[in-house]
Amino acid sequence: MQKPDDELDKFEDDMRKLKNSYDQFFLGIQKVPPMTQRRQLEAMIHEIGKQKMRDNTRRFRYNTLLSRYNQYREMWARKVREREEGPMEFNRRKAALDAPMAQPPAPAQRVTSGAADPYVKVAAATDGEEVRRLFEQIHDEHRKLGKAPNLTFEQLSDMVKKQSELVRSRYNVNTVAFRVETVDGKVKLKAKPLQE
Repeated sequence: MQKPDDELDKFEDDMRKLKNSYDQFFLGIQKVPPMTQRRQLEAMIHEIGKQKMRDNTRRFRYNTLLSRYNQYREMWARKVREREEGPMEFNRRKAALDAPMAQPPAPAQRVTSGAADPYVKVAAATDGEEVRRLFEQIHDEHRKLGKAPNLTFEQLSDMVKKQSELVRSRYNVNTVAFRVETVDGKVKLKAKPLQE
């Protein structure tokens, strides 16, 4: 009968052999990738993985070997892709990845709603009348745009409640003011803390 460690020794040994075979393939010594060898190793990994490992040392060793194998798999997949795409495509992609990220200039936001609507104050113990006013303002803005509102009263009520709690805890205030405005064709709800 095989000792449990014999399996992991074989896993490590077979993985080393598979890596050598892939190295030979990438160097052009072998003409085809070692897929049969790889399938056999993956079948063995699957069988070992199905076992219930009670020994922590063994489980740790298995997970370490599995992690190393997964790193090899990613490396092999990348090298095969580079080989298929050719050096030009690889160099172009590498240059694009290495180039510093240029931040596109942020487009200036255009507020297209009329005069900024007055803020609606929402205190900690509100009776919902303020939310009703906001809801009507949102509907009015959507009507001006010729769009159907995409928000129910309940959704708006939840949104206002969450936003109010967030602003109150962040700025340590009791009242939060909300304003409805249209920015670049989108109806938005703006919140600000009120010190009273």
